[in-house]
Amino acid sequence: MNSAVRTARNAEAWIRRFHHAPDDGLRLVCLPHAGGSASFYHPLSAALSPYVGTYAVQYPGRQDRRHEPCVDSIPELADAIFEVLKPWTDQPLALFGHSMGATLAFEVAVRVEERLGTSPTALFLSGRRAPSHFRPESVHTLDDAGIIAELATLSGTDPRVLREPEILDMVLPMLRSDYRAIETYRGRPGDRVSCPMTVLTGDTDERVSAEEAAAWADHACGGFSLRTFRGGHFYLNDHLREVAAVITDSLVATRAA
Repeated sequence: MNSAVRTARNAEAWIRRFHHAPDDGLRLVCLPHAGGSASFYHPLSAALSPYVGTYAVQYPGRQDRRHEPCVDSIPELADAIFEVLKPWTDQPLALFGHSMGATLAFEVAVRVEERLGTSPTALFLSGRRAPSHFRPESVHTLDDAGIIAELATLSGTDPRVLREPEILDMVLPMLRSDYRAIETYRGRPGDRVSCPMTVLTGDTDERVSAEEAAAWADHACGGFSLRTFRGGHFYLNDHLREVAAVITDSLVATRAA
């Protein structure tokens, strides 16, 4: 049985919903960063409820899916997520991704357009440079101490977690797999999406320069906007309400149009 079929039959394992929203309302699917899980989006879901129905993707190899093998390829992971979301594309569907999740959201949107001839309602890409701007990175080749040090610099992980050997033993294989996936990813320069694209970035994020964030415009042919917030790679933790407002305003405007 191929992976796409397995994914379609186990779609319920991939999606988490934390708060109530009308089933016929605005719908947003969120994809986590490298090392992240669906629960990362619980605060954003709360901020968007009840106006936007927020659904978070749970990748294999973490939390309640920790006994499943990780997926260390962006194309393979995007294929699997596309299969999960394919039945949802008969209604308006927007995508939000942070860091590695932004790359995945873009790749899923490309697949929706290429394979189904339709388009997501909107695409929100946070904390990630455009595919056309490559940086050589090799965190996935570091030893465990090196990966832990990398996590500490990003300020996206509770420092207490980094001091718990039992927790680290569980999460390090997943982290290494995620870093391998995003660091070996090579986007196709000509890929574009026709849905409105909003890029969000922190003004002191060392992993995404202003030029690299603005370069997403080269992959958009249905409208592009760039929003810059004060902060680093996890700026959105400090600007939750503002980020939620950007998402809601964009989705309401798109729906009205």
